[in-house]
Amino acid sequence: MSLSCRLGHHGNVRVLVVEDQKVLADRIAEGLRDQGMAVDVAYDGPAAMEITAFTSYDVIVLDRDLPRVHGDAVCTQLVSGPATARILMLTAAAAVDDRVDGLNLGADDYLGKPFAFAELVARINSLARRSPAQPPVVRRGDLAVDRVRRRVSRAERAVALTRKEFGVLEVLLTADGGVVSAEELLERVWDANTDPFSNTVSVTVSRLRRKLGSPALIETVIGSGYRLCG
Repeated sequence: MSLSCRLGHHGNVRVLVVEDQKVLADRIAEGLRDQGMAVDVAYDGPAAMEITAFTSYDVIVLDRDLPRVHGDAVCTQLVSGPATARILMLTAAAAVDDRVDGLNLGADDYLGKPFAFAELVARINSLARRSPAQPPVVRRGDLAVDRVRRRVSRAERAVALTRKEFGVLEVLLTADGGVVSAEELLERVWDANTDPFSNTVSVTVSRLRRKLGSPALIETVIGSGYRLCG
């Protein structure tokens, strides 16, 4: 599996990789982060169930042959719970019966090992687009955000944003005027490897606020977080 290719930018997609082969899991995570995704890793079933209990994901890449708790049991629990994540099941067993079993458990897609990394990225992005629907273009006052083409304009003026700035704006838009904490922005736009005590969020919000221009669209709620006004 080659991770050398870069396949474009797919920011603000949050992925959990559940794979007991640590080297493979870490390489998948590294490759997906290179694509601009926020990625966490769990190396067994119990860890996967623990992390999904308090963190939301767009896509979960789930190895079927997990130790301790089998991937089938993890899949069943995820499907029966409140999580809305799409599940992409990985397995070395490539027989049709195995694929059917996985899909019958509620997995959304199935990929046999070994796999091409480019295909994994394409499958994840396809599943992420099927996550709970959002309108492709969101407008708030004179702000227009095209979520599909990842373009932003204000008063018909194009605004060039980095992947992380776009991700922050998208989360604030989704909150529809509600306050979003710095911790939640860190969780949704970055990943578990980011230092929670860094000023990454505040710096990114400041840059985003400046780029969006006046009057300011992002309000800082002291002690609580940020919200989109206007």
